[in-house]
Amino acid sequence: MSGIDLLALTAELVDIPSLSRHETALADRVERELAEVRGLDVVRVGDNVVARTDLGRDQRLLLAGHLDTVPPHDDAGARVEGDVCWGLGSADMKSGLAVFLALARTLDAPALDVTFAFYACEEVAHADSGLGALFDEHPELLVGDAAVVGEPTGGHIEAGCQGSLRVVGRFDGRRAHTARPWLGRNAIHRLGPVLDRIERGGDRRVSIEGCDYRESIQAVAIEGGHGGNVVPDRALLTVNHRFAPDRSPEEARRYVAEMLEGADATEEIDFAPAASPALDHPLLAALVADERTEVRAKLGWTDVARFAAHGIPATNFGPGEAAVAHTAEEHVDRAQIERVFAVLGRVVANGPPTATLQT
Repeated sequence: MSGIDLLALTAELVDIPSLSRHETALADRVERELAEVRGLDVVRVGDNVVARTDLGRDQRLLLAGHLDTVPPHDDAGARVEGDVCWGLGSADMKSGLAVFLALARTLDAPALDVTFAFYACEEVAHADSGLGALFDEHPELLVGDAAVVGEPTGGHIEAGCQGSLRVVGRFDGRRAHTARPWLGRNAIHRLGPVLDRIERGGDRRVSIEGCDYRESIQAVAIEGGHGGNVVPDRALLTVNHRFAPDRSPEEARRYVAEMLEGADATEEIDFAPAASPALDHPLLAALVADERTEVRAKLGWTDVARFAAHGIPATNFGPGEAAVAHTAEEHVDRAQIERVFAVLGRVVANGPPTATLQT
C-alpha cells in the first residue's frame, strides 16, 4: 500500500467544505499538496488544479475528479467509525480525490505520464463546469490518451454514461373564477394526458458493448396557479430525460418533444451528451483486466462524456456507492478506497499488458 492512511485523508477532505462555487479552500489544499511533489508541474486556473508529469512516456493517463459537493444536510463534518468514513462528499467524491492525491505523492518511475485534474462546479449546470472551462481555455493541460473519472462506482468499472436533457414545456389556458370555470381553460388540467404519457414511457433498455443501459423520463417540476379561486392560465412542466449512448442528441430531443406534445412552447434548459463505453482502449482495458473488477453501465451522467467529446476515451472508476451519494447516509469504506488505489497504482506503474497493447 501507499503508506498513507487513505480513510483518514478522505476524512480530512470531507472536513473542508466545498459546496459548488465555493471550492477555494479545498483547491488551496490540493494545490499545496501537489506543489510539494517532486516532478509535478502544477497549474491553478481559478479553483481548478492540474498537475502533470513530463517523463516522455509513450502514453498519458488522466485522473480526474471534481472538488465540489451538493449543499450539506447539516453542519457536521466527517465521522470515522471503524473502517467507514461518513459525511458529505465522502463517496462523491472526496475518497476518489484522496486516491488521486495519494497516487501523486507515491509516484515512482511510472510506466505512464499522468495528469491529475481537480476541478470545480461539477454538481451544478453543465455549462458551469470547471472541467469544461479547462477544455475551453487551456486544452493543452488536458491532453491524454485515456481518462479515469473517480466518480463513486463501488470499486468497479461503470462504463460510458447516459446523456441528460431537461426541457420546460409551457401550457397556456384562460383565467376565470373557480365558481365559473367553464368560462376559462385550466392550464394545469392540460398536464394530465402529458403526465400520463410520461409515466408510461421512458423505460427503453439497450445493451451496448455488454453494458446494459436503462433510459428514463421524469417530470421533475410543475409551476402554475395564481390563487385558490382562480382558474390558472399557465402551467410550466419540467422534464428530465436520461438517454442511452446509442441515442443521438437529436433523437433525444425528438423523444422529449413527443412526450410534451400539446405544449404551446418548449425551452431546453440543460443538455449533456451521452458517452459510449470505451473499454477497448489499452489503458482502460488494463483496469478491466483485474479479475475482481465488475463492468457495468453508468446509469447517470458524468464527465466521461466531456472527455469523450474531446476524443479522449474515458471510464468511471472510484470508491463509494453512487446510491448513497447526496444523501444523509453518505459514506465510504476503507476497503474500497484501498482497492481503487491499488488497481490504479498497478496501471500507472506497469502500463497496459503487452497482449492488450497488441490487440
